[in-house]
Amino acid sequence: MSITTTARALDLLQRAVNSDIYHSFRSSKMVMVAAVVSAVMIIGATFSPILAPHNTLDLASISLIDSLTPPVWMEDGDSRFLLGTDDQGRDMLSAIMHGARVSLFVGFASVLFAMVLGVSLGLISGYAGGFLDSFIMRAAEIQLSFPAILIALLIDGIFRGALDAKTHDELAVYVMILAIGLSFWVQYARTVRSSTLVEKGKEYVEAARVTGLPPFLIVFRHILPNVTGPLLVIATINLALAIITEATLSFLGVGVPPTEPSLGTLIRIGNDFLFSGEWWITIFPGVALAVLVLAVNLLGDWLRDALNPKLR
Repeated sequence: MSITTTARALDLLQRAVNSDIYHSFRSSKMVMVAAVVSAVMIIGATFSPILAPHNTLDLASISLIDSLTPPVWMEDGDSRFLLGTDDQGRDMLSAIMHGARVSLFVGFASVLFAMVLGVSLGLISGYAGGFLDSFIMRAAEIQLSFPAILIALLIDGIFRGALDAKTHDELAVYVMILAIGLSFWVQYARTVRSSTLVEKGKEYVEAARVTGLPPFLIVFRHILPNVTGPLLVIATINLALAIITEATLSFLGVGVPPTEPSLGTLIRIGNDFLFSGEWWITIFPGVALAVLVLAVNLLGDWLRDALNPKLR
């Protein structure tokens, strides 16, 4: 059994190496660099509790005596703090790693939520048609008339009004996920609906209807696997947009609380010290955010071209 499994794994690996997508990946040095940068930042953020030099979430380990220490290569720098410290004495490198962990979690979770919601509504709209199709698409068109950041601000404002401050701070991350996810579902719904309209008239769907399969099984067993091609590209690009949206909301003070800072929160905190000489408090989180978003965007653009046969 293990020999068969190993043979299948080797066969899949061989097919992947010989595929057009892998050849496209190998032929672009910029994409390879973007993939390495994304992987390093994601791994560093995910395992920040282990890899970070300091635990910035442990207040007992932070000393105000170390506050506003410049980066190690500047005068008065400290070898314990490679990128310096903030006004509370937190190590900036560790704070960036922990902040990127929050930003990536919000980004991935909100994209996953938007994908599930959008794909489900797109399948229902395209397969059922009629009133449901009209209602879902009109709702999507209304939402498209507003910027995503305004939708997220509206949803966050509703929760702030419905919950007390303490409860909202405890649920702030999940409120962000819901707000950003509800801002991005439209692209998935419209894409899946268009593909479903094409697929539902094909012979294999008609054959499934003749055999007596219920619509739910027809949609998720037969149609869904054939309409998911563009979703990976949309999800990759939306991941960068979700991270930017979360950072924007946190910079405006309506995102995650300062006790659990994201990259946007770190930039907002450091913005107060930008013109007082402590530039590293806001510059380094800003650079980390820009590099992460750029790398993810480059991967999204490459996926879009690699999965489009007309552009190969």
